[in-house]
Amino acid sequence: MVDLVKLDLEFSGVSEMVTLFGVNEKYVKILSNLYGIEIFANQQEILLDTSDPLLISSIKRMFQILIRLLRRNVGFNERDLIYIHHILPKTADEDILDLFLGRKEIIKTLHGKPIYPKTFNQALYLDAIEKHTLTFGIGPAGTGKTYLAVLVALRKLKEGAIKRLVLTRPAVEAGENLGFLPGDLKDKVDPYLRPLYDAMYEILGVRQTEETIEKGIIEIAPLAYMRGRTLENAFVILDEAQNTTINQMKLFLTRLGFGSKMVVTGDITQSDLPQKVLSGLVKASQILTNVEDIHILFFENIDVVRHPLVQTIIQRFEDAKD
Repeated sequence: MVDLVKLDLEFSGVSEMVTLFGVNEKYVKILSNLYGIEIFANQQEILLDTSDPLLISSIKRMFQILIRLLRRNVGFNERDLIYIHHILPKTADEDILDLFLGRKEIIKTLHGKPIYPKTFNQALYLDAIEKHTLTFGIGPAGTGKTYLAVLVALRKLKEGAIKRLVLTRPAVEAGENLGFLPGDLKDKVDPYLRPLYDAMYEILGVRQTEETIEKGIIEIAPLAYMRGRTLENAFVILDEAQNTTINQMKLFLTRLGFGSKMVVTGDITQSDLPQKVLSGLVKASQILTNVEDIHILFFENIDVVRHPLVQTIIQRFEDAKD
C-alpha cells in the first residue's frame, strides 16, 4: 500500500461531512468502487490509497461538486454519484452544477415530492417536448423516456393546456402469447401498459387515475384502436414504438390533430418484430430528421436511472454483439 494521500478540502462542519459521506459512509464506499481505490474518511479528512495525480484530481473535483451542491441545499443519491462520475471527464464543473441547481420541476407526486430531470439528456428531452409538436425519445430501458412524457402530459392536463391524454402501444407479443390472455384486445394489452399506469398512480393516485380513465380524459389503448381517428387538443404517447411496422408508424403519426403534442418512445435495439421486418421507429428516425417542429433525441446508457446494475447489463449485452 502506498502512503495515503489527504485531499485538500475544507468543510463547514461535522454535519456537512456526515451528509457528504452518507449513512455508514455509503457514498464513500460507492466512490471507492467507482474509482477502484480505497477511500477512507473520518470526521476531519478524506484519505486516498493512490499516488496517481489524475485520479486524485478527479476525486477531489467530485467531492468539491458534492460539497457545493450541499451548500445550495441540493441533495444527491447513489444514482447521481454514478452519473456525475461518468460525465466528469468531459463536462465542466459549472455545467454539472447547472444541471442540478437549474433544473426545472416537472410535477409533484401525490405526496408533494417534486420530480426533476436526472441527466442532461432528460433535461434536453423535456425541453424538446415543450418546444416541438412531435418528439421522439429513443434509447435503452430505464432512461425515463415514457415516464417523463407521461409526467409532462399529466402536468399539461392539470394546467388545462390539453383536454385529454392518449397512451398507446403496438400489440406485439414479445415472445408471449396474447391469445391465451382473457378479454378483448384492450384487456390483453393492458398488462403491457402497466408502467404507464404506475406513473399516473404516482401523480394522481389510484382512485383519481381510474376516475379520469372512466371519464375518457385519459385513454389507454392498443395502437390498432387509433385507426381512422384524428386526435385534437390531446397529448398522445406511443410507447414501445420499436415494435411498430412502417405502416403502423405512419398510421399513428397521421392521427395528429390541431392543438396536440405527440411523443414517440422506444429502444431500436429491443425490437420484437420478425427479423426481416423493418421497425417503423427506425424508419421514422431516418426520414424525419431536420423536419421543423420534430425533434429526435437519442438517450445513452449513462442516462439509465434505474439500479446501476441495469447500466452494466445493457453494456454487457451490447458488447456481446461484437
